[in-house]
Amino acid sequence: ACKKEETKSDANLHITGNVKGIKQGKLYIQMLQDSTLVVMDSIIFDGKSEFESHLKIDSPEMLYLFLDRGQSNSLDNNLVVFAEPGNISIETSLETFYANAQVKGSKNHDLLQDFLKINSRFTNEQLVLLEKEIKATQESNQERIDSIQIANEKLIKRKYLYTINFALTQKDYEVSPYIALSEVHDANLKYLDTIQQSMSPKVANSKYGKMLTKFIEERRKDEQ
Repeated sequence: ACKKEETKSDANLHITGNVKGIKQGKLYIQMLQDSTLVVMDSIIFDGKSEFESHLKIDSPEMLYLFLDRGQSNSLDNNLVVFAEPGNISIETSLETFYANAQVKGSKNHDLLQDFLKINSRFTNEQLVLLEKEIKATQESNQERIDSIQIANEKLIKRKYLYTINFALTQKDYEVSPYIALSEVHDANLKYLDTIQQSMSPKVANSKYGKMLTKFIEERRKDEQ
């Protein structure tokens, strides 16, 4: 493994993992800084499928793992992990790097996965409505189109209310401001304010907590 030796002494995040089935390849662990993905560590696989990494993060945040398979092509090369200081284990495989990945050791990651499962149901419902709207449009059935659009608006409202409630319920975890920023950034400011004001001091001082506070301030200026 190619590691930055200088980070081991002050590292607060220890990642261990196993990519079953891999013989050759490279794993990049990246972090988003100023809208750019920066490589924090790179690991070369040469016969062994296990890996480990020692990193330092200021607060819980998303890490983006990219698997370079070399010659073989696959769309399943990216894995997003909501990392937090401590020990995290990642069990996955070469064939289903993202699809069947098991991440343990991060409460924020667990909560995010819970959110995404429910959120995917809303997405599926929206796709069903879209199919119905396309069919109604082909049939020039305006009454049906209007009915579907009303149903879609209600679904979007339900989705937003669920997301806002989830962020409020998980106010003691950094996943709360992250979800607010990534899923409901265009919601009414009063809802974002409520999420921001409900955050615990630790979460408010985290990367995403500070980002949410700054985002709300900038939106308030723009809307004045």
